[in-house]
Amino acid sequence: MIKNLLPLLLLCSINCFSQKYISNDGEITFFSYAPIEDIKAVNKKVSAVYNSADDNIVFQLNINDFNFRKKLMQTHFNENYLESDLYPQSTFIGKVIALEGNKAKVKGMLTIHGVTKEIEADGTLLKNNESVEILSEFKVNLVDYNISIPTIVMYKIAEEILINIEIELNYSQ
Repeated sequence: MIKNLLPLLLLCSINCFSQKYISNDGEITFFSYAPIEDIKAVNKKVSAVYNSADDNIVFQLNINDFNFRKKLMQTHFNENYLESDLYPQSTFIGKVIALEGNKAKVKGMLTIHGVTKEIEADGTLLKNNESVEILSEFKVNLVDYNISIPTIVMYKIAEEILINIEIELNYSQ
């Protein structure tokens, strides 16, 4: 009987000591700086989980939750470039690999447009017992994720997109 309870007790003790932080309303913004027109979109429905016990972190968002100031841009983004009907989500699964004070370096696998690539990003990780705030800025090359830009609009869309992350995760038991 005790042999059967031991694995259950170990599992419970691991869960008791891990501190997980969760959010469903994080914000990711992207910027495309191009000669003719800058493009900005915001997604305020980003889900994230951070486990402070092992420094694992996961982000997930629906592509069609990005909002643009012009509806036509949003339509082209979803239908022609990111093909959100075929690739509805983007994910990041990674780990904090360095943390000095509030400065963090994260490494993991970013999936966009059905393509997964390893990335590293620097950012800020502000942690207390009740919440974790994550801030980061990094660049993504569209060609790395098989996102092609038609020649006719090549001066309107940058090949390299600036991504900003701002998310506050709350402690969850």
